Amino acid sequence: MTSERVVIVGGAIMGSFAAWSLRQQGFAGSITVVEKDPSYRLCSTALSAASIRTQFGTPINVQLSLYGVDFFRNITRHFGTGADIAYKENGYLILGGPDTVAARQAGVAMQRAEGADIIALSPDELTQRFPKMRFEGVGIGTFGQTGDGWFDAWSLLALVRRAARALGVSYVDAEASGLRIAGGQVIGVMLASGDELPCDWCVNAAGPASAKLVKAIGIDLPVTPRKRTVFSFRAPVSPDGFPMLFDTSGIWVRPEGTGFIGGIQPPADQDPDSTGDFEPHHHLMQDPFWSLLAERIPVMETLRLERAWAGHYEVNALDHNGILGPHDLLQNLIFSTGFSGHGVMHAPAAGRAVAEWITGGGFKTLDVSALGWNRIRDKQPMPETVVY
Repeated sequence: MTSERVVIVGGAIMGSFAAWSLRQQGFAGSITVVEKDPSYRLCSTALSAASIRTQFGTPINVQLSLYGVDFFRNITRHFGTGADIAYKENGYLILGGPDTVAARQAGVAMQRAEGADIIALSPDELTQRFPKMRFEGVGIGTFGQTGDGWFDAWSLLALVRRAARALGVSYVDAEASGLRIAGGQVIGVMLASGDELPCDWCVNAAGPASAKLVKAIGIDLPVTPRKRTVFSFRAPVSPDGFPMLFDTSGIWVRPEGTGFIGGIQPPADQDPDSTGDFEPHHHLMQDPFWSLLAERIPVMETLRLERAWAGHYEVNALDHNGILGPHDLLQNLIFSTGFSGHGVMHAPAAGRAVAEWITGGGFKTLDVSALGWNRIRDKQPMPETVVY
């Protein structure tokens, strides 16, 4: 493999973990990562809410998260004694209405069977455990006692990128404009500058831009950028002991430093392809976010907005699940994209899966074949039901 060349399109969390993991798996050839925004100012990783949960509706996502939990807990083992991503296991609290109780209990049973530390709480138990919240209209709450929490995504990206470069991975500041195909293989990645990077393997980790990269070669990837706004605010309450809350209303909120961050998705009919649009949805703060927040957590009725920003989810419109593994015809084209908002937490496992496929022709640590290209090709969704 010393003469093989891997070109990874996308140098944020997915691409960088793929590059670093290739070296960990013994790949000795050249690895080039193409990143159009070397400042990472607008990348989804840097603008994300940077959280990790094991509460998912599909077993493979629970497994990917558990891999991430172990990775984050042992971050110094991977990146050295000074490595710190401020990982806090304060838990995810996901609320459901009375009509969801049976389905949510079944979900908890599946998650626990996969090894996640999730419990189901009744409204009375919720009131006892989280006295600052009101639980009118709630039938069940599911809570990740350990593992679930949040971290500093920028620190994680900086660590893995620095480690990859120390292992001889090259980062190129350029925009990939397309792929060159010959003999049923990707033989080169074309750059907007007119240059071309020859390759034996191509990894599409371009996030919200991943569909654009392959459109010209006839691959219809159902991944588009969707704008998500994060509000950062202060409230007259200590963030100590607060979990990451996902409410029945659709709002989410969690501690951040000495304050809080939160948000809500726009209505489906107001959620278009957001290519190039990073203007926050300021109007969502007053109504509905603030009013819904005050209903659930009355002590937050008084708050002070400090700032807002918007980033992009790489939404897989077919089923809100990642696309991971090789194309069926262009078998040296590997996908690592479409994770629909849970890519940062799944990046360590996804990077290892990509590396295992390239170096060994299969998945060893986790069988991620359920996330493969064939379901996209055949339009056979594997829906992820716990999506925010």
